[in-house]
Amino acid sequence: MIIVKAGGSAGINMDAVCSDVVSLAQQGEQVVLVHGSSHETNVISEKLGHPPRFVTSPSGHVSRYTDRQTLEIMAMVTAGRINKLLVEKLQQLGVNALGLSGLDGRLLEGKRKSALRIVENGKHKVLRGEYSGIIEKVNVDLLHMLLEAGYVPVVAPLAVSHAGEAVNVDGDRVAAAIATALKARTVVILSNVPGLLRDPGDETTIVSQIQLVHIHGYLERYARGAMKRKLLGAMEALHDGVGQVILSDGRVAQPLQQALAGHGTTIQ
Repeated sequence: MIIVKAGGSAGINMDAVCSDVVSLAQQGEQVVLVHGSSHETNVISEKLGHPPRFVTSPSGHVSRYTDRQTLEIMAMVTAGRINKLLVEKLQQLGVNALGLSGLDGRLLEGKRKSALRIVENGKHKVLRGEYSGIIEKVNVDLLHMLLEAGYVPVVAPLAVSHAGEAVNVDGDRVAAAIATALKARTVVILSNVPGLLRDPGDETTIVSQIQLVHIHGYLERYARGAMKRKLLGAMEALHDGVGQVILSDGRVAQPLQQALAGHGTTIQ
């Protein structure tokens, strides 16, 4: 079983990703496709007059501030347009894909973080009205039912809080949580970089292999921005029994096949 996360950044070759997912499914491999929406959500938010706001936590992690209006835009873009167009692509290629978000059937459940602690202009602040969360539970029975019936689940990164509220969750952590719940052997995270880079400005400085025992050093030394979340998701999945996590380039032809052939950063 392979869990694929295709990032939402500009430049991801989603046609090629879908073609590779179909190839794996037709070979008898069970596949779950998790997708992002960051670039398109930013574009639509700007057009709707509610531009995205990104904030930095005291530990240095950058994230989207998700107020209620942002959440509703994300639901429209992520669980609506992007999810359904990916399902359409897969159906056209001969795979019976089924799109859902983590909100549906309580696929992904967790605690809502109603406030964010941030650092802005050197000052510590608390932002209220936050609609993000951390996944605590995966409805693995629902996923097994779909996979055993021959469907390819296409999952949008929204979850449900214990109180039934929709919440924004990180797509990389979604892939890690689903992989852990399904005891998947491999997670492939495709983004707009070829893997973890020693120098973010030089794509030839890729780190090809990382052993889990050394990951903290790479996280502190080389990971920047979204790559920090990818390494954190990889750590969670590997600590919970997933065999390997591959960070690879989603902009290229046959991105999933290239990742499985050893291109990118493999963490074991």
